[in-house]
Amino acid sequence: MTARDPLLALRAEFPILERTTYLVSNSLGPMPRTVPARLAAYAAAWGDHGVKAWNEGWWEMSVTAGNVIAPLINAGENEIAMHPNVSVAHATAFSAIDFPPERNRVVMTDLDFPSVRYGTYELARRAGAEVVSVPSDDGIGVDIERLLRAIDERTRLVAVSHVLFKSAFIMDAARICRRAHDVGALVCLDAFHSVGVVPVDVKALEVDFLTGGVLKWLCGGPGGCFLYVSPSVRDRLSPSLTGWQAHERPFEFLPDMHFTTGAARWLNGTPVVPALYAAVEGPKILRRAGVDAIRRKSMRQTARLVELADERGYAIHASRDPERRGGTVAVDVPNGAAVAQDLLSQEILIDYRVGAGIRIAPHFFTEDAELDRAFAAIDASVANGSWKRFAGSTPVVT
Repeated sequence: MTARDPLLALRAEFPILERTTYLVSNSLGPMPRTVPARLAAYAAAWGDHGVKAWNEGWWEMSVTAGNVIAPLINAGENEIAMHPNVSVAHATAFSAIDFPPERNRVVMTDLDFPSVRYGTYELARRAGAEVVSVPSDDGIGVDIERLLRAIDERTRLVAVSHVLFKSAFIMDAARICRRAHDVGALVCLDAFHSVGVVPVDVKALEVDFLTGGVLKWLCGGPGGCFLYVSPSVRDRLSPSLTGWQAHERPFEFLPDMHFTTGAARWLNGTPVVPALYAAVEGPKILRRAGVDAIRRKSMRQTARLVELADERGYAIHASRDPERRGGTVAVDVPNGAAVAQDLLSQEILIDYRVGAGIRIAPHFFTEDAELDRAFAAIDASVANGSWKRFAGSTPVVT
């Protein structure tokens, strides 16, 4: 089987695959086998060197960790700043932008990730900006022409998702960036649900800001998000959400801010060092796999998921156009929330989202048979009523 699908050779990098059917990398990627050793290295550095560990790589890690991710989005060396979560990364970018009365609009969509929307609305309110949110007709995608029309000479910032989180619908980022730049607006692209499963090229897009994280498709765990800022704006703008890592002379402890240049200009305060130790292990594996190969396999396997759902008459909350479908297919089955809990109890790892259904997300390490196994478990749960054990349960995440 590995000879036909060379990506399956990388299954050995993820111990949890030996005992689970892992179909939830759209929420949390599996842990690489090398992470415990990396976290032990962090503990050893702290334990053996104490404060001197800052001089042995800790201080620079918010940029050097980004260098491991950079090839996955065609960014250059020292062009990515690491942050603890995408809300902070996005807010850092937003904080660098002024909103004069004649150009004070922020364009978003109704289907962007709520955490980013919350922060954007609150920041916009305080900055005197107006958020224009483009609606969706079907809850799956956003009409690109409607979105482009919303981007006009009053627009200062376009802050949209590359891949929509509920439906995995792929937005036309290239057209969005072109339209924004044609009218003099900036673009902050949330690529959290695309990087690692859909090819992303920041240079080809000419995107101004791009945020993402290693939590999901990059298999890097919580606490490792990234902010790419284009060289065309990187040293021209200055974020007001900042900290001492962005200072050109941080250890002189000057009372006033003097921004450094490059990616470090977009850092904040003291980094979350242990998360950065773990964050790079997954991206290293994805670089070995190759994003183009991952995308080809993802398109094949998500097509199979659509086929399996259609055979059963289940509605899907995903695009039927493979070019617009990301790495996830959400399937709307009867009593879906409880059925999802039933699958989880059997170590078939998926998740459930209200308004979408059971989200199934194969990745480069997924065997084809695992897709059929997941649907067989759904069939059994629906047929024999085993989902009833979980009726009314309210899990925190899945």
